[in-house]
Amino acid sequence: MERNTTLNHLTPNVVWGHFESICQIPRPSRKEEKIIAFLEEFSNKNKLKFKKDKAGNVLISKAATPGFENKKKVVLQSHLDMVCEKHSYIEHNFETDPITPVIDGEWVKAQGTTLGADCGIGIAAQLAVLTSSNIEHGPIECLFTVDEETGLTGAFALEPGFFDGKILINLDSEDEGELFIGCAGGIDTVATFSFQTREIPAGFFPLEIKVSGLQGGHSGDDINKGRANANKLLVRILWDLYHKYGIKLTHIEGGNLRNAIAREASARFLVLKGYKENLVAQFNIYVNNLQEELKITETGVKIEISSAETPAYVLCDENCEKLLNMLYACPHGVFAMSYRMPGLVETSTNLASVKIKDNRVIEITTSQRSDHEGGKLDIMSMVESVFKLGGATVVHSDGYPGWTPNPDSEILRITEKAYIELFGNKPIVRSIHAGLECGLFLKKYPALDMISFGPTIKGAHSPEESLNIETVDKFWNLLTKVLKMIPEQE
Repeated sequence: MERNTTLNHLTPNVVWGHFESICQIPRPSRKEEKIIAFLEEFSNKNKLKFKKDKAGNVLISKAATPGFENKKKVVLQSHLDMVCEKHSYIEHNFETDPITPVIDGEWVKAQGTTLGADCGIGIAAQLAVLTSSNIEHGPIECLFTVDEETGLTGAFALEPGFFDGKILINLDSEDEGELFIGCAGGIDTVATFSFQTREIPAGFFPLEIKVSGLQGGHSGDDINKGRANANKLLVRILWDLYHKYGIKLTHIEGGNLRNAIAREASARFLVLKGYKENLVAQFNIYVNNLQEELKITETGVKIEISSAETPAYVLCDENCEKLLNMLYACPHGVFAMSYRMPGLVETSTNLASVKIKDNRVIEITTSQRSDHEGGKLDIMSMVESVFKLGGATVVHSDGYPGWTPNPDSEILRITEKAYIELFGNKPIVRSIHAGLECGLFLKKYPALDMISFGPTIKGAHSPEESLNIETVDKFWNLLTKVLKMIPEQE
C-alpha cells in the first residue's frame, strides 16, 4: 500500500498543491486568524479584490475570463475552520501544529488527527479557480466563512450585500456522485447538573473504565451508520454496576465536539473491596456481549478496566443515580426517517459530550437535527425533558434553519447536465441530514439559487477522516465545467 507525505504528484496538481498549503495553517474554529491572513496575502499576491467583514468572513473576487463577461456571477463557498479531533495517544496542538497528510492507497489521511478536508478541499478548489489561467468562467466571488463547525457564527453574522452573486455553489459536501439541494436544520441542547460530594468512604477500591477505538464521525452524515457512541456505551455499563454493586462515581468524561459522535469516554469510581472480583467478572461479561453486539459496525472497540488513583471525593449517591439515569435515558441516534425522501434521516439527536467542570458542575452537550422545524423542536424538547427530570438546568442555542429543496433550480439542471456529459451517468439528487450554511444564506439572500457538491470524504469529524483521491479529480472537473456552462444574464 502506498504511503506518502507529499501530494504534489496527485491530479489535479493545482488543487492538491493548494490543499497541502492549507494543511500547514492551523485553523481551529473561532481561531481562523492565520488562514484569514493567508487569504489576504494570497489576494494581494494575485492582484485580486479582498474584503473581510466584522465576523471574519472573507470575500475574494475575480473578473470573468475574456468572452464570459456577461455570464451570471457565481459565488463559490466553503468554511475556513476545521474540526480538531485526535487520538488520545497523539501529541498535537491544533493551534500551532500543521496537519500532516499522508497518501494511503486510494485515500489521503492525516497522522492521527482529523485531516481538515472538511472543508479544506473546498478552499483549495476556490484558490485553484482564483489562480487559474486556463479555465473559462464568468465573474466569480469566493466566500470563505468562519466558525461553521461550532456555531455557524460566520453565516449568522453575514450581512446582506456582502456578495452580489445570485448563484451559490457550496463546496462542503462529502459524497461524489451526489448533488445536494437541501439540508437539515439544527439546534444544540446543553444541560448543566450541579452535584454534591462526600468524603471517600472506608473499605472501597478505586477503578477506572475506558471506552476507546470507536469510529466516531459526523453527527449528521454518519448518524445512521450504526456507529456506537462512547458515552452511551460507558453509561450502559455504569448504570448496571451502580444498581448491582453500589459503585461510587468520582469522575466521568466523554466525547468532545457537539457535531461529532463520541469516540472515547472514561469514568472512575469506587467499589467495596469485597465486591471487586465479582464486579470485574461481570464487567468482562459486558465486554464480551458488547463486542459481539458491535462486531460488524465497531470492530476496533476497546472497553478496559484498571485500578485507579484514590480520588479526593465521590459524588453523593442521590446525584450519582440522577446523573446515570439522565445519561442512560437521553436519546441518541436516528429518531425518524423521511417519508418524503426515502433513505434520508429526517430527525436525529447526538449525545455529544459529558464534562465535569471545576465548580462541581457536569456539562452535557447534545445536538438535534431535523428536516422539519417541528421535528427539530420535538426532539429538542424530548432531550430537555429528560434532563429536567434529573434536576439539570437546560439551555438551547439559537439553532439554524434548514435549506428547503428546490427541484426546479436552474443550477441543479446545469450541474446534472454537466455531470452526465462528463461521466456518462446521472448523479443522485438529494437533501443531506448534515447542516450546511445554505439555510442561513437563503434567509439573508432569498433570491439565491444554490447547490452543494464535493469529493468523497469518509470519517469526517474523526481522526479517521479520509479524502478519496480519484473523486477530487472528478469534483474539480465538474466544478470547472459547471462554471463554463453558467448562462448569461437576462
